[in-house]
This record gives sequence, C-alpha cells and structure tokens, in this order.
Amino acid sequence: QVQLVESGGGSVQAGGSLRLSCAASGPTFIRYRMAWYRQPPGKEREFVARITRGGVITYYTDSVKGRFTISRDNAKNTVYLQMNSLKAEDTAVYYCAARDSDDGPYDYWGQGTQVTVSS
Repeated sequence: QVQLVESGGGSVQAGGSLRLSCAASGPTFIRYRMAWYRQPPGKEREFVARITRGGVITYYTDSVKGRFTISRDNAKNTVYLQMNSLKAEDTAVYYCAARDSDDGPYDYWGQGTQVTVSS
C-alpha cells in the first residue's frame, strides 16, 4: 500500500505559477500510474492530468493543456504538477492519486493541497 502526501499549494495571483509535489511512501513507486485531480469549491472532483509508470506518456484535461505539466522522479518517489498561467477557475483542492493497475479507478489518494488563484 502506498501513502501519498501533497505539498506546494498556496495563494497566487492570476497569471502566476505554482508547483505541486506528491511524495509517495514505499520502495515500489514505479509500480504506480499517477494522476492529479482537483475539486473546485462547490463542485465534484475532476481529473487534471496523469502519467505512466516510466513518465513517458502524459495526458491532460483540455482546460489545462499548454499550462500544466505533470512529471515524476522515480528516484525520489515524487510526482509533480507544474502549473503556469494560473486562472481563477483553477482554484481548487488538488489531490494526487495512484493505481497499480493499467486501467480502472485510482486506489490511493493524498489528503489534498489548496490552490487559490485571485483575479
């Protein structure tokens, strides 16, 4: 079982940048496909980005394409979300998630980190 801890959230003005980190416990981080989700205020949680085990293939929701970059460092058991050109609508609690299957739901979730973008 993997445990996930997010960090790097905060408050920023529109147009600014933040980098989120998600540190995973355990020696088998490379087993897991990783993703970032977010939950805006008053809305349901939504997918943001995902990355394969080796970090070669990434996928993004349309609203963040060209602005956000997901990456991972398997030597550090960490996945990142670099967020540039932030908009007020990016305000949300951001969660990282992991699964060891090739498909299906994510099994493991962090506690979330708040990102607030002021316009």
